[in-house]
Amino acid sequence: MASEYRSEYRAESEYPAESEYRAAGAGVAVPDVSGADASGAERRARERRSRRYRLDMRWSPYAFVAPFFLFFAAFGLFPLLYTGWASLHRVELTAPGDMEWVGLRNFSRLLDDDFFWNALSNTVTIGLLSTVPQLLMALGIAHLLNYRLRGSMFFRVAALTPYATSVAAATLVFVLLFGRDYGMINWALGLAGFGHIDWQNGSFASQLAVSTIVIWRWTGYNALIYLAAMQSVPADLYESAALDGASRWQQFVHVTLPSLRPTILFTCVVSTIGAMQLFGEPLLFNGSAGASGGSDHQFQTLGLYLYEQGWVNLHLGRASAIAWTMFLILLLIGAVNWLVSRRLLKNEGAAS
Repeated sequence: MASEYRSEYRAESEYPAESEYRAAGAGVAVPDVSGADASGAERRARERRSRRYRLDMRWSPYAFVAPFFLFFAAFGLFPLLYTGWASLHRVELTAPGDMEWVGLRNFSRLLDDDFFWNALSNTVTIGLLSTVPQLLMALGIAHLLNYRLRGSMFFRVAALTPYATSVAAATLVFVLLFGRDYGMINWALGLAGFGHIDWQNGSFASQLAVSTIVIWRWTGYNALIYLAAMQSVPADLYESAALDGASRWQQFVHVTLPSLRPTILFTCVVSTIGAMQLFGEPLLFNGSAGASGGSDHQFQTLGLYLYEQGWVNLHLGRASAIAWTMFLILLLIGAVNWLVSRRLLKNEGAAS
C-alpha cells in the first residue's frame, strides 16, 4: 500500500495543478510565475527596509544631537574663540574691524588696574555672603520638606517661586525694602533701637544687600535639588540608624549629609560660578550708578566691570581680556572641584 501511495504522489507531482496555469494568447497554457515574482519583490522590499533601518539606527542619533552642536558652535564656541582673538588686539567697539595686535598687553594692563582687583574682591565677598547662607538654608528647607507634611506640594512650589521671578522685579522690590529713608528694613531696625543704614552707598552694607537678593532668588532652587537627593537615600539606612538609637539630628548628620556629599559639592560649584557671573542684581540695585557699582565702586562685580570696559569705555579688547580671565578662573574652580571629588571617591573606596 505504501508503494502505491508513493507512485500516486509521484504521478501527481509530475504535473502541475490546473490552478497553476492560466490562459495566455490563443489557449496556450503557461506556468503561473506571479508567486515567485511577488516573493522576490517582497524580499527586495525587506532588504530595502532593512537597509533604511540600519541607516536610521546609525545616523538618527547624530541627527538628534546636531541642533545642539550647531547652536553651541554659533553661540558658544564662536564667541569664545572670537573673544580670545580680540583679547590679543586693541579693538574699539566703534570700529570692531580695525584690530591692532598687542599680544598680552590687555592682560598685563588688567593686572595693574586697581579697579579690576576691586571688582574681583567684591565678587568674592558677595559670593561668600550669598553662597554659604544660601546653601545652609537650602539644606534646612529641604530637610523640612522631606518630612510628610500636609500640603508639601504647595511648599515645594512656593520654594521655587523666587527662582521663577525675574531679576528686575526682584531687585526693584529689594531696592524699596533697603531704602535709606523709607525702607522697611531701616524701619524695623529703628524699632529695634538701631540707626538707619545707607544700604546703597555703604561698602559692606551694599554688598550684604546684593547678597540678600541672590539668597532670596536661589535658596528654593537649591532646596529642591537637595530634596531630590534626600529622597534617593535608601530608607534602610534611616531604619538601621533608628534601631541603633540615633536621634533625628544624628540621622541627619551621619546618614543624610554623607549621602548628599556629591550634591553639595555640585551646588557649591554651581553657586560659585553664578557668583562669578553676577550682573543683574548689582546693576539694578543702584540704577543711577550704572555699571560703576556705586559711587565708590563698592559693589562692582567682574560682570559689571566687563560691561563698563566694553560698552561704556568702548574698549572691546580689554573687555575680552576680562572675559577670558573670568573663564580661566572658572576653569580653575572646575579643576579644584574635580580634584576634591576624586579625593572623596578615593576615600570612600578605601573606607568600603
